[in-house]
This record gives sequence, C-alpha cells and structure tokens, in this order.
Amino acid sequence: MNAKNIFGTELELCSKNPLTGFTRTGCCETGPEDLGTHTVCAIITEAFLAYTKTKGNDLSSPVPHYGFPGLKPGDQWCLCVSRWHEAFQAGCAPKINPAATHKKTLDYVSMEVLKDFFISKDAKTK
Repeated sequence: MNAKNIFGTELELCSKNPLTGFTRTGCCETGPEDLGTHTVCAIITEAFLAYTKTKGNDLSSPVPHYGFPGLKPGDQWCLCVSRWHEAFQAGCAPKINPAATHKKTLDYVSMEVLKDFFISKDAKTK
C-alpha cells in the first residue's frame, strides 16, 4: 500500500474487527470511486452514533446483508470526512487515530482542528 496518512507517512491499519474502510481492507484508503471520502479513522462514541442516526445514517444497527455488524462505542471505523466535520460543528465529533487517517482528510479539515481529536500514540488498532 502506498497510501499516506495526515503526517505524510504510511497509512496505518484502522480496524480489522470490525473490518472497515471503503475497500474493506481495514485501512481508510480512498479513490475516485469513494464518493463519501471515507478517510477519517474515528474511535466511535455513543454521542457520535446518536448524532449520525439523526442524520439518517444508523451505524449502530447491524445490516447482515452487507456484512455490517453495527458499531458500538470504542470501535474504530473509517468515517466520511464530511460527516466527521458535521459532527465536529455539532460538538460531538469522535477522537481520531491520526496515523490511520488518510491525508485526503486535510483537503476538508485543517490539521489545527484535527490535532485536538488525536488519540494517544500508544492507542492500539483493532
């Protein structure tokens, strides 16, 4: 993989359990077919799940047909950068794993905003 994170280094794994990423590799890779720009490796919170559900995107309920287990607080998941930014503006954006957040995120959200949401360097990916 040649994808880079927001620091310009190799993009790290976001989560294998649950398996995330637009391409379902566990990484927040993106490309022209990813219309949602799923580039933010977020650590899901109850507040974020409630917020996104009000926007019509219920991420907490399983969808077996698509192999989606439903998310719970503490899961790491590749979010659409636009939804993360909306949640930020609403005061309920989840923390992010910066090493697993794709550099494309910086096209939409500044590093200054993101840095307040970094998890600690010793946090582990799933």
